[in-house]
Amino acid sequence: MSLEIKVPPVGESITEVTLSSWLKKDGDTVAMDEAIAELESDKATFELTAEKAGVLKTIAKEGDVLAIGAVVCTIEEGGAAAAAPAAKVEAAPAAKAAAAAPATAAADKGTTYASGTPSPAAAKILAEKGVDTGSVTGTGINGRITKEDAMAAQSAPAKAPAAAPAATAAPAVPAGTRSERREKMSPLRKTVAKRLVIVKNETAMLTTFNEVDMQPIMDLRAKYKDKFKEKHGVGLGFMSFFTKAVTEALKDWPAVGARIEGEEVVYSNFADISIAVSAPKGLVVPVIRNADSMGLADIEKAVVALATKARDNKLSLEEMTGGTFTITNGGVFGSMLSTPIINSPQSAILGMHNIIERPVAVNGQVVIRPMMYVALSYDHRIVDGRESVSFLVRVKQLLEDPARLLLGV
Repeated sequence: MSLEIKVPPVGESITEVTLSSWLKKDGDTVAMDEAIAELESDKATFELTAEKAGVLKTIAKEGDVLAIGAVVCTIEEGGAAAAAPAAKVEAAPAAKAAAAAPATAAADKGTTYASGTPSPAAAKILAEKGVDTGSVTGTGINGRITKEDAMAAQSAPAKAPAAAPAATAAPAVPAGTRSERREKMSPLRKTVAKRLVIVKNETAMLTTFNEVDMQPIMDLRAKYKDKFKEKHGVGLGFMSFFTKAVTEALKDWPAVGARIEGEEVVYSNFADISIAVSAPKGLVVPVIRNADSMGLADIEKAVVALATKARDNKLSLEEMTGGTFTITNGGVFGSMLSTPIINSPQSAILGMHNIIERPVAVNGQVVIRPMMYVALSYDHRIVDGRESVSFLVRVKQLLEDPARLLLGV
């Protein structure tokens, strides 16, 4: 008796998913609740598990777009137990045994369906490097090619051209210098692309800039970072200071954290801060709930937890839904200045950038300071210039005098 495994509901607004990879192959024996495939929606990636033990029979293929409720595969009863009757078969004649010897020898060497077969992660790495799987020796179970094998593999050198008369020989073209690769856009990337275009077309987006002297925060971190980590079990980073400064500034300028719904403006008396995180499959924006009521330590713990989930593709839809304001840090990639795009339906986003030492005037003297440019992109339909500039100035004041963050002044 077989059991159909269907695409489960994953969210109210999600009607289809993409089968990104099979974690098990057709004919594999699977255990109950074992992960058998990876599905990807426009918001998150999640695993499909076996609802009973048995033999997997795949129906959908990798890359297929499946509607919610569509059949992905079936699980047939049997598996390991099905091999038992073979033990009752009488011994074959000597001639047949001799003919079967090569197959037996291959089995003794550990040759199975997994021999030379890469894992999903290994297959992606080999494809990107242009390495033929046949040239890689797997060190995994039953000879399976692991991610480590793929990372260690090298592209095969180009074969030398056949000898030709010197007069007609043409210059050799370096192998692989003009290759191209086509890759289907993931649901997440398609959704991000679509939303960014919508924001650009449907909002009156402007950006205002300022600069922050990071010396006070750097001095504070240097003085207390060891005690902070010892007490709270997490490092003291810049993101917690910026998040706290934003939540304080939103209290003074609530329009920056508001949103437009139809012909109404919705103001929130709380601050759910979205943090842009670069994940393996694209940019995701998990949310720190009620950040306005959290201390620096709680914010740091939330940032670490969400960033770890993002890197492991473990974020849930709830953790990426909502948010009243977004912070993005292009400085970790070396960005000096940028104009971030609003995370709809929010009305503003703060961009952090890298810290560069440069000469500035302080009390009539030219000194070298670690400076950071900050940018606030906002929807001019709801946020006026006075509000946007004042908001960013307030953030600057709080960061350059971090004692205010603790005193609330």
